[in-house]
This record gives sequence, structure tokens and C-alpha cells, in this order.
Amino acid sequence: MKKRFSMENLDCANCAAKMEAAIRRIDGVDGAVVSFMAQKLTIEADESRFEEIMDQVAAACRRVDPDCTIRR
Repeated sequence: MKKRFSMENLDCANCAAKMEAAIRRIDGVDGAVVSFMAQKLTIEADESRFEEIMDQVAAACRRVDPDCTIRR
């Protein structure tokens, strides 16, 4: 399943790159792109575990930038 989400308070391109790398390491994630300029997250992940994976994605993003949120 591939979905796109808006992000808020993503501060810099370096943070976006770190988030993208962390998200790609999550089990069940097939692909991820974090765009600093568009403030968007595009993720492709296992549909049967999508909500569980998104919880892990949100936690990974908060570790990189505590002020950043994903609008689901």
C-alpha cells in the first residue's frame, strides 16, 4: 500500500534525510520519501500492518525532530 501524508514543522533537509533513512529501516516498509520542500511523506508498506508501521514511522520522525508531526 502506498500513501502520502502531510508533515508539519519539518525544520530542515538534513532532518528529512535522516527521517527517510530511519523509516526505510522499519520492518514492513518497502519504500519511503520525505520531501522537505513539499513537507510530504510518501510511504509504501505492508497493507496488513500499515497502522502499526505508521506508529513506528511517527516515533522515528519524533526521534529526529521532536516538533515534526505527520498528519494522518
